[in-house]
Amino acid sequence: MVASLLAKLKVIWGVIRRPSVHYSLGFLTLGGFVAGIIFWGGFNVALEASSTEEFCSDCHQNVYHELQSTIHYSNSSGVRATCHDCHVPHKWTDKIARKMQASREIYGQIIGTIDTPEKFEARRGTLAKHEWKRLKANDSQECRDCHKFDSMDFTRQSTRAAQMHSTALASGEKTCIDCHKGIAHRLPDMADVKDF
Repeated sequence: MVASLLAKLKVIWGVIRRPSVHYSLGFLTLGGFVAGIIFWGGFNVALEASSTEEFCSDCHQNVYHELQSTIHYSNSSGVRATCHDCHVPHKWTDKIARKMQASREIYGQIIGTIDTPEKFEARRGTLAKHEWKRLKANDSQECRDCHKFDSMDFTRQSTRAAQMHSTALASGEKTCIDCHKGIAHRLPDMADVKDF
């Protein structure tokens, strides 16, 4: 039985080591192409499945409930911003980089760093600071995917908002997150956050 298993493994290893001896180059090319399509399709399905409200809210229940009481969730126009819209860049390469960063959050959930509402609240300020820093670094690109200065009608905004937006537009120094922290989630107590 062991000898038979070893013989089979030897045959399989021979095929893996020198596939062109056993299969034609065309078959190997076609097989590689089909395998690539299957891998790419599966990868993109997993990428999109991990960008849904259902996926995010499994671990981030408390902040998801906060979002539900904001204008980004329910408004007169019926347009809803989901977790993915604000926290995952739309450009593919940036999206992949953000997904790799987010794997730390999943790790934190698994090992118990933020697995309860109390532990999450204790780290809320630090987590918010990381997110604000990321948005500042990319010029609030996720905000700008929906909110564009050139589409804003300052005459329909409050006096203060129109003044702030036109100043920010003219100076080019500020980005959305500089003024709009806490727009979709409760602001953390920043007294305990270092380097802020």
